[in-house]
Amino acid sequence: MKTTLLLFLVSITSFAASCDSLRSLALPDTTITLAQTVAPGGFTVAQVPDLRFKNLPAFCRVAATLKPTSDSAIKIEVWPPASGWNGKFQAVGNGGWAGVISYPAMALALEHGYATTSTDTGHVGATGSFALGHPEKLTDFGYRAVHEMTVKAKAIIAAFYGDAPKISYWNGCSTGGRQGLKEAQRFPDDYDAIIAGASAKCTRLLAGAPAAIVEKRRHAPIRVGSSLRRATGVAHGVAAQPGLPNF
Repeated sequence: MKTTLLLFLVSITSFAASCDSLRSLALPDTTITLAQTVAPGGFTVAQVPDLRFKNLPAFCRVAATLKPTSDSAIKIEVWPPASGWNGKFQAVGNGGWAGVISYPAMALALEHGYATTSTDTGHVGATGSFALGHPEKLTDFGYRAVHEMTVKAKAIIAAFYGDAPKISYWNGCSTGGRQGLKEAQRFPDDYDAIIAGASAKCTRLLAGAPAAIVEKRRHAPIRVGSSLRRATGVAHGVAAQPGLPNF
């Protein structure tokens, strides 16, 4: 599957697609349910009244359902800016039991020129009841939904712009922090840099952790983690006080 998707990405980076045409984009285990251009300030969600939405630039809103297993139903949204893309990709994390797409965090990333994405991690609602009798859904929540979202979002962005993101970031806090650490552990090639704030790394105990910025060590010293090392003298790429350096 990895080889197939890689060949797919190579084939779509030669030309850009319209937003509407993304509805027919074929990706493994993926059904794209929405692909439409949203006018500046035109995005609204009844359940999430956020004044920030009124300041959003125009973007292509893509919604999809991912089914890596027969019991999976992972909802994702991908928002590439209609213009002024900074060439980067920022995925945003969840809080608590997730169960909802993180629209406010997506809006913040979009405002700064990022193509962005979020997932409900495969269920609806803010409790863990979804996992009873559904081990595959628990796995989706634990780590699979974020990885699947990441792979598919990068493919959608590459199809829209005709070019893949130059740098990919993860940005999450609490559950989003745990998600970022899990990405670094299981899928280190998904992101160039990971912001994992107040990581709820032990879900059973809901134990918090200091904010951490984790960098893939093999990248050139222009990433966030490298800036931290130069500013703080931290050699291992993890900083307990990321507010100290100016990067």
